[in-house]
Formats: sequence, C-alpha cells, structure tokens
Amino acid sequence: MNKISLVFSLIFMMSSFDAFTQEIRVKGKVMDGNREIALEFANIALLSPSDSIVVAGGMSDLNGGFEFQTTAGDYILRVGFIGYLEFHERITLVANKNSVNLGTITLVEDAQNLDEVVVEGVTSMFESDIDKRTYNVENSIVAEGQTASQLLSTLPSIQVDDEGGITMRGSGNILIYINGRPSNLSGDDTESILSQFPANSIKSVELITNPSSRYDATGVGGIINIVLKKNEKTGFNGQVNASVGTREKYQAGINLNYGTEKANFYASYNWQDRRQLENGESARNNYLEGFSPRLEQVQDGHEVEQTHLIRVGVDYSVSDRGLLGVYFQGNFDDEVEFSDIRQRNLSQSGSLDSSSIRINDEFSNSGNYEGGINYTWNIDSLGQKFYTSLSYAYDDRDQRDFSDQAYFDADGNSDLTKRFIQRNNRPRTSTLYVAQMDYEKPFQNGASIETGLKATIGNWQRSQEFAQGDEFTDFVPAVVDSLSDGYDFDEKVYAAYFTYRNTMGKFGYQLGLRGEYTETLGETVRDQESIPNNYFNVFPSAFLSYSIAEENELTLNYTRRISRPGIWGLAPLYRLRDQYNFSIGNPYLQPEFTDSYEVGYMKGWEKYLLNATVYHRYSTDVETRITILTDDNVAIQSRQNADTRSSTGFELINQIQVFNNLDATLTGNLFYSKVNAENIEEDFSNENFSWTLNLLANWLIPNWFSVQAQGNYRGPIVLPQGQIEPQYSLNMGIRKDLFNGKATISANVSDIFNTRNFRITTTNPRFDERRVFQRETRVGTLAFTYRFGGFKEKNGENNSRREGGDNFGGDDF
Repeated sequence: MNKISLVFSLIFMMSSFDAFTQEIRVKGKVMDGNREIALEFANIALLSPSDSIVVAGGMSDLNGGFEFQTTAGDYILRVGFIGYLEFHERITLVANKNSVNLGTITLVEDAQNLDEVVVEGVTSMFESDIDKRTYNVENSIVAEGQTASQLLSTLPSIQVDDEGGITMRGSGNILIYINGRPSNLSGDDTESILSQFPANSIKSVELITNPSSRYDATGVGGIINIVLKKNEKTGFNGQVNASVGTREKYQAGINLNYGTEKANFYASYNWQDRRQLENGESARNNYLEGFSPRLEQVQDGHEVEQTHLIRVGVDYSVSDRGLLGVYFQGNFDDEVEFSDIRQRNLSQSGSLDSSSIRINDEFSNSGNYEGGINYTWNIDSLGQKFYTSLSYAYDDRDQRDFSDQAYFDADGNSDLTKRFIQRNNRPRTSTLYVAQMDYEKPFQNGASIETGLKATIGNWQRSQEFAQGDEFTDFVPAVVDSLSDGYDFDEKVYAAYFTYRNTMGKFGYQLGLRGEYTETLGETVRDQESIPNNYFNVFPSAFLSYSIAEENELTLNYTRRISRPGIWGLAPLYRLRDQYNFSIGNPYLQPEFTDSYEVGYMKGWEKYLLNATVYHRYSTDVETRITILTDDNVAIQSRQNADTRSSTGFELINQIQVFNNLDATLTGNLFYSKVNAENIEEDFSNENFSWTLNLLANWLIPNWFSVQAQGNYRGPIVLPQGQIEPQYSLNMGIRKDLFNGKATISANVSDIFNTRNFRITTTNPRFDERRVFQRETRVGTLAFTYRFGGFKEKNGENNSRREGGDNFGGDDF
C-alpha cells in the first residue's frame, strides 16, 4: 500500500502543472435554478456586441459542464435551453489570461412557454462520448413491452446467447451496472434478473467499451450501465403504461414523482406476466466403442414467468450545495418451466437402437432486494465535488426440478428397469456490499484530478440436493451423495484510483492508475475443502485526443483490465440437462487479464457523423468453455483457463440525417479472433474472422406517427472446440402521440422472420456435435403510455443568474 501512496503522491504533484495554450479557454456549468440539477445539452454562445453574430460557443455535457476556446475581446454571453428563460451578460476576455471560469449559470423555467414548445423531428437514440456510447432507449419503439435482456439484444455491438450470456464486440466477461453501481448479477442469474426489468423502466443504456481507471477493473469485454427512469419534475406528475403481446405476454407499470424546492420523491411499480415458448435440437456423432454412434435430441417446452419490480426513493437538498439520496428497489419473480426431451440412439446405418422421453418440470421463485444511500457535496461553484455512497443488495432464489424419464427399446417397448425419476432442489443466495468515495477537483489552467476509494464485498452460496428413484426404490427418489453438495464463495475487492486530465492546445490527455487488492475464498460443503486466492494488481489507463478541427477528432487509448471468475464458473456442482449432458464449475479458475488498445477517429458534417475505431485486445489465462466426452458417453461442459486470446477489429459507426424526418445509424464491426488452449489439450486452438452489422432507422411522418426499424447480423464466434454460429434478426415498430403529447400508443413486431436462434458447433477427437436452441422471439406487442400532472411556476421576474467564477463587471440585461 506504501507503493500505491507513493505513486498517487507523484501524480498529485503533476496537478500543479500549468499547460500552455495560445487561446483563452472558457468553461463553466449550467444548472436548473429551482431543483439544482445539471442541464445537459444547454447552448452556450459568445455573441458579437455589434451584430449579435455567434463568435464561439459549445454545449453542456451530461454533468452540465461546458468548455470551449476563443480569443480576447468584448462579447455578449448567451446561455439557453428549451423551456427556460435565456441568460445574457456582457463580458470582456483579456489577452493575459489563458483560462476564464464563468462559474455556475442557473436558468429558470419559462412559465409562459414551457408547454407551448413543440419540436417536430427525429429524436436521436445514439450519443457518443470520449469513453462511452449512450443509447436513449426510452425512445425505442421496437423495445416497447420487452424485457431488459431482450432490449440489450437489439443494441449495436451486443449479443445475448441462449443461456443469457452477454458479449460486446465479440467478447464476453461483461460487467453489468444498474444506475452506475455494480449489480449482484452473475452467471445464469444475469438473464433471470434482467428479465425482471421491463424495457419501459429503462431510460438509457451506456456501453463503455474501454473503461478508464475510475471504473472497476473487472469486465474484460467492457461495462454495460443500465440507467433506470427517475422523473425529476417539480410538482406531482407521473405516467402509466401497459402492453399486451402475442401468446399471453402482459406488462403494466406506473411511475410517480413529487418534486418540491428541497426534495424530489419518486416511486414506480412494474408488473409482467409472460409465457414464452422454447425449442431446440441437437445431433451428436460419437466415436466410442460400445455405444450407438449417433444421438439425436429434440426439445419442446415453455415457461410462464410473473415478475414485480418496485422502486422508491428521495433526493433531498440538505443545503445549497449538498444533496442526499436514499433509494430501495425490489424484484420478485415466480417462474414455472416445462419441457419434453425426446432422444433417439441410432446405429451406423441410421436404424433405431433405443429411445427415451424425458419430462422436465422446473419451479422457481426469487426475491432480489437493493437499498442504498448517497451524498453529493458541490464544494464550490468551480466544479470541486465530493461524492460518497453505500449500497446493499441481497438475492434469494429457490429452484426445484423434477424429471421423469421413460426408456424404450428398438421395437418401441417400454423397459421399466431403465426408467428413473429425478428430483433436484437448488437454493441459492447472494449478498453484495458496495462502499465508495470520489473526489473531483478542477484547476484554473483547465486541468482536473479525480480520485477515490471503493470496497466491494460479496458472498455467494450455491447448493443442491439431488435425488433419484428407480425400480429398486419403487420410484421414490433417494438422495445421491455424489451429486449433492454446496459451495460458499466470498470475494472482497478493495480499490483506489487516481486520474489526471488536462489539455495542451489541441491535445487532450487523461492518465489514470487503479490499484485493486482481491481476497477470495471458496469452500465446498461435502469435502470441507477451502480454496483461497488473494492477489494485488495495478491497472493503468491512458486516453489521448487531438482536435483536428471542430467536430473532427483523433483519439488513442489504452487500459488494462481483469475478469474474475463468477460463481457458476467456480461452483463444483453438477447441473444435469439430461442423462447425456452435464455441466460443472471449476473452483480453481484463475482471473483473466486483458490489455486493450483503441485508436478512434470522429468526423462530423451537417447531416453525417462518422465514428471509426480500430481496437486490439490481448488476454491471458482466458476463461473458456470446454466439453469432454466421458467413457460412459456423457458430455460434461466446464470452464478452464486457456493460454491466450487475441482479438483485433475495426468498428465503424455511421449516423446519417437523411432528411429532417429520417435518420439512420449503421454500425459495422469486423474482427479477427484467435484462442490458444493447447495448455488444456493438444490442438485446442482456433481462429476466425467474424463481423457484426446493426441498422437502426427512425422515420417521422409529421402529424401522424413514427416508424422505427432495427436489424442486426452477428457472424461466428470462435471457441477452442468449434464456434457459435451466425444469427440475424429484424424488428419493426410504429408509434403515435395522442392527446397533445400526453399519451402514446405503439405497436411492434420483434424478429419478424423468426431467425434469432442460438447455434453452436463443437468438434473433438471423440465426438462432434451441433446444437440449436431458440426461445420465442417473434412477438407482436401493442403498448400504451399516458403521462399526467406537472407544475408551472407563477409568472415573475427572470431569476437566471451566474455564481462564482471570474468577475467581468458587466450588467445583465
């Protein structure tokens, strides 16, 4: 820890460096005058006093901050935002000052015109920043009535497989954030919990492909931050929504908000009741003596799931600069799943050797709770800020599986000696504590530092009691000790980080360093084995940018990251899909490390934005899925550490404003992947080229409705023993505003051609297998939303003002 302190002290000394610049840097912040919240995308302009022509300016970012460069002279400062009264002030910029801080500019709502502003045009869903891409999915028509998991599958660069596994740019090990905080989602819990979040409850999704040192170092493939809706309007207001989908899919929700000068209270409830069809098939060629050379399986089933999502909270202004937030969130899920698996063992000639029918019933219910408190202290109007938070999450899930399998000989006669009944109880719980402190400090020369501490403490418990009955037990299930066990896993991560940001003329840079100390302990119940693994790592990051011209920028960045194995990759518990297919965790898995490099170029024109990125990732101790075939003709899937994986790609994002009422975003990603797992077994290496394409188009027919189309294609993903095959789909929807914009009705169809399925090919000297699985994806949905309430200030004087910053001696007018 002394080494970390020394490194941080050296970086702190860098913060006193004054960057030389030839122009005057103008910066500040724009806030709402009533609620003390940042106004993003406000327009800031310096006007010529003689003719009011715009000389320089910019827009505020997501935190309300702005910064641009100009030359010395006399100006009129104008700050505006739709629905707010404009702010004006005469200022003089002198040549002997390299930087000018305008402080905090507060705007007030325009009571007379607030409800009269009508914007006819296409609302963009995509925004790009230096380290992330944001998708404003509350404007997504094709996602109405869907779940969070289904919504993610429609976004560029993201793929969701049949087990809920998420990949981004072809890489897995994605870290899921909810409202900027790590969630207790892991392994097969990811999809089950994400499915409890209706798409209607989500405001935006942020894709952070190469996170800086301020973020957790875990998540080799990047971070997906899901931002939930939380209204912040003054007075009492809210919205209700409901949707119905084909084949019994229902959703309804209500969002309420009450805002005063000192506090903002919010609450929401969302309910889902969904029935989903599932089917799959597989064919395995075995090269073992004494067994039928071919096994064919066909699966049909459906699941019925009912979920409840509750969120309540308050943001309270304890002082002019202090904001206290408290929230609670609960997810509750009841699920029933039924499936029939028909199996046929075939001879070399294709004739039937034997067959079986397996009936599976699965019942589960769960509760996922999260609560937290946070405090933000805006120390001064120059942007100095302190933030601290503490959160707790708990997940409790109970799952009970029942299977009844009948066996038939080649003539179709039932053989009771080979019939069996299985029961598997699989309870699991997890807890997650997250505590953090962050501090930001900007300087007069335009530099800024950010530093913080964070502790993430989690515990995951998995267990199962497996029982089987046959003719010797009168088909009453008896516990099988070899398949019954428990696993308790603790993980503690303590982190500290520091970043320094500055500009030198047209060059900008951000340097960061993060240190993380990890303690893990896995314990098995049956063998009472303890498996500790403690380690300390340093994760540097560097982001460089060069502004060629306005909206024309070149970027270069590097980060080092880690992927720690999750609970289902570690837990040494056998999970049975059927008597021929098992999976089990590996408690000795080691963390995976990745070095990521990116070179980006962005160029904007009046109606076209080009964003190109060349990236390379090199990973060691790669966690990968491996399947072996035992001498008993049972395929066992597990996770092991492969030597290396490298991935090099080119991503191109094109945003095109075709007409004023038509825009399109086309994203393409071409990459080459190679995985080397010869440390596991000889010839366990594979490589290929792959690509993804995603098109999102929005068309507004004025005074009528909006149309949205979204299509995507994902090429093959390389595995040590084969590949995940390509898939593609097309979604379309329309939306119509009613009652002067207070209500919206929409209709959409997902996966129109019913092509979004999961296909995987596995090859091995002992067998080869091809498996196809598909959940119901072609769904038609009709949705309705109604917004109510609101508040308007009484007519009065313009209370817009500027606080802090430099004094220019001018008058407001």
